[in-house]
Amino acid sequence: MNTWKCRIAVFWKYKDLMIQLVSRDIKLKYRRSFLGYLWSVLNPLFVMIIMTIVFSTMFSRNIANFPVYLFTGKMLFDFMSTSTRQAMTSVINNAPLFKKTYLPKYIFTLSKVTSCMVDFVLSFGALFIVILATGAKLRWTFILFPTVVIQIYIFCCGLGFLLAELNVFFRDVQYIYQAVTTAWMYLTPIFYPIDSLPNDLQLLIKGLNPLYYYIAQFRDLVYYGRLPGPRVLWGGWIIAFLMLGIGLWAFKKKQDEFILYI
Repeated sequence: MNTWKCRIAVFWKYKDLMIQLVSRDIKLKYRRSFLGYLWSVLNPLFVMIIMTIVFSTMFSRNIANFPVYLFTGKMLFDFMSTSTRQAMTSVINNAPLFKKTYLPKYIFTLSKVTSCMVDFVLSFGALFIVILATGAKLRWTFILFPTVVIQIYIFCCGLGFLLAELNVFFRDVQYIYQAVTTAWMYLTPIFYPIDSLPNDLQLLIKGLNPLYYYIAQFRDLVYYGRLPGPRVLWGGWIIAFLMLGIGLWAFKKKQDEFILYI
């Protein structure tokens, strides 16, 4: 308990730095951009249209309102993939700064995930457009979506800490993770119904794929208009905090050695 109190105290001390880092990342992303923040809406919308055209011939007959079904899975996976990849390089990219002065390194990793979450929240504008364009019903359960956003944010922070720590000592983690996320995408029911898979593979995905829990919850709230079942709800929270604990433990254990490798 004292360890967590200390971490919270350090985070609060450097909260202004955290805000500046997030603000910097967002400004750099949209600097000299003609569309600016509008791109956070248009980019996922364009990708969704392309994927709908590609996959609709294979899956749309079994899935009502396929564009909304696809988008509710794709936007969560994109947030996970983008935020963890940026978090993975957060320590290496700020090596010159760490060599000059002491700063809590995890703040830089956390800021990457947080700035990606801002983009993720902005992309909800594209989701509204898809729902309206396809004539889907806007369910009352939609207002509960922050519960899923918080869960996947906590999960991505934990995974980001773990990847950032590993990337300091093993630089090829970046390339391995790229292959992992590609396989992870196809093993996640983003553009196909999980019921279309063999029973053994269904059990594997439901048991070992963390994103299944977040996408299943999000689709229950937005697509089906119902409350998530206790298994995916509590499973999502447990996985999120478990990943956060593992990531923080690994990061804090090795952070004093980072300066020797960066």
